Amino acid sequence: MRNVDLKLTSVKVLKGLYTNFKKDCTDSEFTLQKLVNRALYLYDTDEQFRLMIQELETLKEEHRNKTL
Repeated sequence: MRNVDLKLTSVKVLKGLYTNFKKDCTDSEFTLQKLVNRALYLYDTDEQFRLMIQELETLKEEHRNKTL
């Protein structure tokens, strides 16, 4: 991808969820950037995925401060 095709953003993610994600991806080359790009693609192209994401309840407070 050329830099012209990229949009730099900044988002805050829940620490516990991100820690788990990093642990799960330690041995693979799967990155947060890949996850976000694929999720955005599915959100735009797959109505079932979009509904699943929209209907997911807000994550509870327990996920906000969990350090694993």
